[in-house]
Parts: sequence; C-alpha cells; structure tokens
Amino acid sequence: MKKVDIYEELKNRIVKNEYKPGDVLNEIEISKEFGISRTPVRNAFQKLEIDRLINIVPRYGVQVSFVDFTNMKSLFELTTILDPIATKNAIKSITTEQLKRLKEITRELEELSSEDNYQKAINLDEEFHDIIISACGNIWLADTLSSLHLHTERLWHYCKEYFNDMTIFTRTFNKIIEAIELQDEEMAEQYSKEHINDFVSKIKEALF
Repeated sequence: MKKVDIYEELKNRIVKNEYKPGDVLNEIEISKEFGISRTPVRNAFQKLEIDRLINIVPRYGVQVSFVDFTNMKSLFELTTILDPIATKNAIKSITTEQLKRLKEITRELEELSSEDNYQKAINLDEEFHDIIISACGNIWLADTLSSLHLHTERLWHYCKEYFNDMTIFTRTFNKIIEAIELQDEEMAEQYSKEHINDFVSKIKEALF
C-alpha cells in the first residue's frame, strides 16, 4: 500500500461517514491495515480528538463521535456569524481567477443530479467555501472556519438521503457571486447567512 497521511485518511473516513458515529476504532487493526507502527495511528487519534471527530475513552478505546444536533446548534451559531464575515472580507481581495472558479463551480452544481453526483456536489460546495475562506485575508478566521466546516461536511454525508435538490447549493451561491461582483459587502453577508440557514433547515428536517 502506498504511503498515506494516516490522519487525513481517518479524518476523511469519518467525515464521509465511512466510519459511522459510535464505531470503535482499533489502533492495532488500523496500524496493520496501513502497514505502519502504532505510534502514528496514536498521533492521528490525538489530532482527531482535538477536531472533535472521535472520543478517546480510557480503558474502552477510541469511538467515532456521535452527531448531536444540540452541539451542532452551537457550531451553527458560529458559522452564521463567521462565514458572512469571511464572505464580506473576500470582496476586497478575491482574485479574478478565484471569482471565475466560483462561477464555474456554480454552473457545475446546476448541471448535477443529486442522485448520481452527491459526493461531487459536496466537494464543489466545499471548494466554493474554501475559495471564500482563502480570499478573506484573515488567517485566524480561515483556520477557525476550516475546522468548523469539517463538521458541516460530515453532516452533508450523514443526512445524504434528505438532500434531493441541488438548489440548496446554487440558489445563494449565485447571489453571493453577484454581491462580490457588485462589491456589495452587506449583500454578501446577507446571502452567505441565507446559505447557512438553508442548510440548517434541511438538517433540522433530517434529524427531527
């Protein structure tokens, strides 16, 4: 097996729901699977615990964290504030190439079928947000949002069967792009917040 970043691999498996909430991860089995010693696996577990993707329970083992909407409400309180700030700030420094890619992403999403291309839709959604974050010009804000988006992406996968309409991705993305082109910071904040609210509404439908 080719060399992999064990932390990134385990993180992706959790985020993509390949490891289900409540699954117990075995350090020895994982080290054998990847042909590595237990030390890098243990180090990866420590990072994943910081990410709140696993819980390390003494004398029990390592368990994939459960999806708890009560906790997610706290996360959404932050993203509802921070994502719009990042979008507003991105107006000042976003490049022509980045803006072009945002338009391409939105067009690609408009052409997708949710049944056949759900993973691609999630990837494009994350790329859209990554471009905004990288253009916001604030490394602290960028690092915080990147960490928070791990959990929103996990929710996309966890609630996959409830997302059957690509307009949840595209409706506000087009408006955000328009706001950026108009250099309208207030509009950019408003539509960024709308995008999050659309997502939260769908998640509530899925979990309740």
